[in-house]
Amino acid sequence: MTQETKEIHPDFSGLLPREVKEGRLNQRGHVFWFYGLSGSGKSTLAYALEKKLFAEGYFVQILDGDNVRIGLNSNLGFSDEDRCENIRRISEVAKLFAQSGIVTLVSFITPKIELREQARTIIGSDDFTEIYVEASFETCAERDVKGLYAKAKAGELKQFTGKDSAFEPPEGDSAIIVNTEAKTILECSNSLYDQLSGYIKST
Repeated sequence: MTQETKEIHPDFSGLLPREVKEGRLNQRGHVFWFYGLSGSGKSTLAYALEKKLFAEGYFVQILDGDNVRIGLNSNLGFSDEDRCENIRRISEVAKLFAQSGIVTLVSFITPKIELREQARTIIGSDDFTEIYVEASFETCAERDVKGLYAKAKAGELKQFTGKDSAFEPPEGDSAIIVNTEAKTILECSNSLYDQLSGYIKST
């Protein structure tokens, strides 16, 4: 803690309680953290699920890795230190949304277990659900929707996840797993909706 932060005195006592906000929205706030290789279908799946949830009356916010990196995190690169700070910042934002009663869909590669644990710690286990969007490096390279795999192969991109930088799949039952090689995005979003609705329905 620096001298400057010692002079900060947060006070949340005057804020409206979370349950009041959730009551207004008729839902429970929660963070669903989509992660996987670039091209696995994280954002596409999150967008599809947002539309489905919105159609059912839920208030939803998406935090997408590329979109956040051109704004809030535009000063960060892809070193281990910057990846950690990238996840820390977005976790804090997602926590604010969840505490306001908003269903929050986060779509970040989040390649390492320690980064996902960092997010879980910041947001809180009760408000955090991991969703691993599974697809092999080979399949993602074939899709190459952003042209990144071609650039990585040509040596134009450094620290590319799955090639130069490791991706760690979930261990045990820490995540809901959806495989976009085995099922279509529509099938995956329908399956996820059935699994996730229990977290966000107002009691």
